Amino acid sequence: MTTAHHAPGETRPGGRTARTRQAVLAAVFQELDDGGFAGLTMEKVAQRAGIHVATLYRRWRCIEGLVCELLTELSSDVPLPDTGSLPEDLRALSRSVAAFFGEARMRALIEAVVSAAARDPQAAAVLRSFFGERLTLAGQMVRRAVDRGELPADTDPEEVMSALGAPFYYRILIARRPVDRRLAESAATAVWAAARAGAYGTRGGGDAADDTSPSGGDAADGTSPGGGDAADGTARGEGVPPNDTSPGGT
Repeated sequence: MTTAHHAPGETRPGGRTARTRQAVLAAVFQELDDGGFAGLTMEKVAQRAGIHVATLYRRWRCIEGLVCELLTELSSDVPLPDTGSLPEDLRALSRSVAAFFGEARMRALIEAVVSAAARDPQAAAVLRSFFGERLTLAGQMVRRAVDRGELPADTDPEEVMSALGAPFYYRILIARRPVDRRLAESAATAVWAAARAGAYGTRGGGDAADDTSPSGGDAADGTSPGGGDAADGTARGEGVPPNDTSPGGT
């Protein structure tokens, strides 16, 4: 799945501009791999990419812009499934996300982007735009499910996809533990159950969240056996020991 977003480094496909962009993004990735975000500088990236540092400042203006564009570039490798069934679509996408963040350097990248966004308004705008585009694109799965009658007609596609992604970012940024396929399975299962119960509806959504019936709010408030626990990675059969340092288990 690709996006058309290239800010803050405006580029045109093909030719020297595209080659320069790819060399720069590769250099950013390698520098992050070697020294993390704290050691990342425009000078190091320019030296590794073999270009003048003024080119970086002219096109990207700051290191935060570079790491945000790198995330946009790499996330295009996560495909948008269309299996004809929302539970299967959610499971397939969740597994792809788990595989993406199963690599230590991908986790380091999202940490760098979030850190950049906290410090730089431009990076924050890029990050919001990135997630907005991703949610809109992935929401196509939910819209198809509504058309097939799998979900209530008022289901908010972006809320569903936000809920699917939340456990991964909690695991990476808050719990600071590995992402693996078990997390992917529990997240997809919980979101499907909650969406089917109407937890992400635009009409009367609060009632769905406050409902204490077995098929209603339990999925939304995390008290069901396979529901909210997925958000913190402690769903039954899913948790990873705190000292597990495996890259992903996919």
